[in-house]
Amino acid sequence: QVQLVESGGGLVQAGGSLRLSCAASGRTFSNYAMGWFRQAPGKEREFVATIDWNGDNTYYANSVKGRFTISRDSAKNTVYLQMNSLEPEDTAIYYCSVPKTPYRMVMTVKVDDYWGQGTQVTVSS
Repeated sequence: QVQLVESGGGLVQAGGSLRLSCAASGRTFSNYAMGWFRQAPGKEREFVATIDWNGDNTYYANSVKGRFTISRDSAKNTVYLQMNSLEPEDTAIYYCSVPKTPYRMVMTVKVDDYWGQGTQVTVSS
């Protein structure tokens, strides 16, 4: 059974940093892209960042470009999101996602993809 477990969320002041991790288990994900999404209260879940299957290509939402960095350790089946210069607008539950199709980039919310339970990030002003 595939399972994604996020960690690393917390409360941080504006301008601070956090590093999120998402550990995948249940099978090998070396041929799969991985991605991060977030959902703020009262808003829809939105794309944050994605990385392709071998880590050569990354894409970011405009709102986080230059502040967030996505990376992966395929040997550990883990994807990371380094978040710097955090802003109150970054407050949300952050979810990682893995598609069920090999090599497909994960940039849109698809309910059929694999999802973690989320980790809360709160940025105070």
